[in-house]
Amino acid sequence: MLWWTLQACVLWLVLLIGGGVGLYFGKAPLWLVVLEVAVAVVAIGDLVLEPRLQYRAHRWEVTDQAVYVQSGVIVREWRIAPLSRVQTVDSERGPLQQWLKLATVTVTTASASGPLKIRGLGQDEAAELVDRLTAITEATPGDAT
Repeated sequence: MLWWTLQACVLWLVLLIGGGVGLYFGKAPLWLVVLEVAVAVVAIGDLVLEPRLQYRAHRWEVTDQAVYVQSGVIVREWRIAPLSRVQTVDSERGPLQQWLKLATVTVTTASASGPLKIRGLGQDEAAELVDRLTAITEATPGDAT
């Protein structure tokens, strides 16, 4: 959950600092001050609620037949990728994820909907999952198309 919170902080800090610089260096009209306060209130609400909702909504499961991923807060998406259709399994770790010892596993298929992403896994759990998916997909008959 900390990862989702820190990601949201970056966006809100950019917006609030940008508005704050404008207020500090110029004679700001009242509407700009009100707008900056409103953005700060929305940011606080978002930082309190959104990471918790993301954490609760993001679910995944891997069986011998398929990968299942659920995500989304307002619009829930439930995607299933049969392992016979899996083309690649990747693990990525951005700077923030490296610092928190987390990773994202990406399962790519020939689907037009794009890859399935399992976010916020512990780095060891992600490595084990990549190894498991790779072994299962190698043993699964089919041409992954």
